[in-house]
Amino acid sequence: MASEHVMARYDRQVMIDGFGVEGQERLKRASVAIAGAGGLGCVVAAYMAAAGLGKIRLIDHDRVEASNLNRQILHWEKDLGRLKVESAREKLESMNSEIEVEAVGDTITDDNAFGLVDGCDLIVDAMDNFPARFILNRVAVRRNLPLFHGAVSGFEGRATTIIPGRTPCLACLYHRIPEPGVFPVAGVAPAVIGSIQATEVMKYIVGIGELLTGRLLVYDGLSLKFMETEVKRSHGCPECRHLKEARA
Repeated sequence: MASEHVMARYDRQVMIDGFGVEGQERLKRASVAIAGAGGLGCVVAAYMAAAGLGKIRLIDHDRVEASNLNRQILHWEKDLGRLKVESAREKLESMNSEIEVEAVGDTITDDNAFGLVDGCDLIVDAMDNFPARFILNRVAVRRNLPLFHGAVSGFEGRATTIIPGRTPCLACLYHRIPEPGVFPVAGVAPAVIGSIQATEVMKYIVGIGELLTGRLLVYDGLSLKFMETEVKRSHGCPECRHLKEARA
């Protein structure tokens, strides 16, 4: 990457202490799988594209509906009925022509999840259902890939960063899968949580700052408060136990 170009497009982040041209090069070489092209996924993908992350793989089987438009910023009225991953790819490629965006319109299942993240350095959990989140968690643990978790409801949200073998995993945090259902979301909630996830991804790739590991950050938009709680590894966690067995 030519230094002139780095300074022209990415100069404000290259100026950050500990970031520099080397950090920008790390972003360019990185590949991220973003599971979900909805409220969270749109925000994470947009900031990753703007930052110059080399390859973004978007995974989502849904099509754009009118009810998505209050929060899913990469989908516009003209996109109604389109696959979300195709709609998002179009905007991301217009945002930054130098990155690679791969659109995968598949449903995440136990059978295909490992293949869906092949070649990716990390996984962003931007899903809206916990069965898929637990599948992603299993893949992350067994592939030893960092997992950046985010979830929203109403004006609230939460986020944590999972590094297999070093931190609790999603199964340690949620001991059972919550009941599925349609939940309310104010558009600003995924904007906040998605930005936090994107921040964590950038920090991890570049190697700066303190990650949100072993900590669950909880955001309450109505009171505008951030709270933090410690997350500990569960001795009975089926996924962490598998990791220990694999390394034994």
